[in-house]
Amino acid sequence: MTAKKTIKSAFESMLFVWGEPLDVSIAAEIFNISRKDAYDCFKELQAEYEQEGRGIRIREIDKTFQYCTYVENSEYIERLCNPAKEKRLSQSALEVLAIIAYKQPVTRGEIESIRGIKCERVIEGLVKKDLIAEVGRSAGIGRPILYGTTPAFLKNFGFKDLKDLPEIDDIESIVCKNEESDTLDLQQISIDFIKS
Repeated sequence: MTAKKTIKSAFESMLFVWGEPLDVSIAAEIFNISRKDAYDCFKELQAEYEQEGRGIRIREIDKTFQYCTYVENSEYIERLCNPAKEKRLSQSALEVLAIIAYKQPVTRGEIESIRGIKCERVIEGLVKKDLIAEVGRSAGIGRPILYGTTPAFLKNFGFKDLKDLPEIDDIESIVCKNEESDTLDLQQISIDFIKS
C-alpha cells in the first residue's frame, strides 16, 4: 500500500471507531502530516464513497469529518429502527433557533424583541438539546449572555457550516409571517429534529 492509501485506510478505521466528528487537525497530528494533506485525504475518501454509490458516506462538518448514511436510504433505516422515537422541535423552539442561527451572536433580549414574547424556557430547552450554547457576553448594559449555534446544530440539521444556511433577507419578517400560520420552515426554516 502506498503511504496515501495507508493514511486513507487508517482514516476510515478512525472514523468508524471515533463515532463523533473527527477533527482534521487531530488526524493530521497522528500521522505527522499537514492539516491540508489530512483534509485532502478526507476529501478524496468522501469523493470515493460518493462515486461508488456506497450506503455509508463521509460528511464534512466545520473542518471535521464523520460517517453518515446515504440520505436516499433513510426510508429503509427507518423501517429497520422502527419504532424510533421522533422528537420534533416546537414552533417556538424553531423560531428561536432560526433567529439565533441567522443573528448570532445574539442576546435573549434581542430574540424576545424580534419574537415579541419571552423565550427564556425555550432557550433553556435548546441549550439542553445542545443546539445552542453561550458564546460570550454582550458589551451592553448588564453584559447579557450571547447565544450561538453549536456543532450539534450543524450535525442535526445537515449543514456543513453556517454558510449553508438558506439565504433569508429578513428573519424578523419570516418569524412574524409564520406566527399567523402554524408552520415555520428552517429551509424556510422547519426541519424536524430527530433524536432517538
